[in-house]
Amino acid sequence: MNEGQLKEILEKHELWVNDEKGGERANLCNANLSGANLCNANLSGANLSGANLCNADLSGANLYNADLSGAN
Repeated sequence: MNEGQLKEILEKHELWVNDEKGGERANLCNANLSGANLCNANLSGANLSGANLCNADLSGANLYNADLSGAN
């Protein structure tokens, strides 16, 4: 997944969290997010099951109710 794709997913997820038109829950199941910059990202309720988060920057990220089952 490239940076542009991730940015689009996060933008749609933010709309979903805020119950706004065009929103979509982030489905990052089994995604390779190794080294990704997720600093301050709102991942509340996102599906991150099985995702590779090795060396990802999650500082300040909101992971409330995110599915992290099997994530690395």
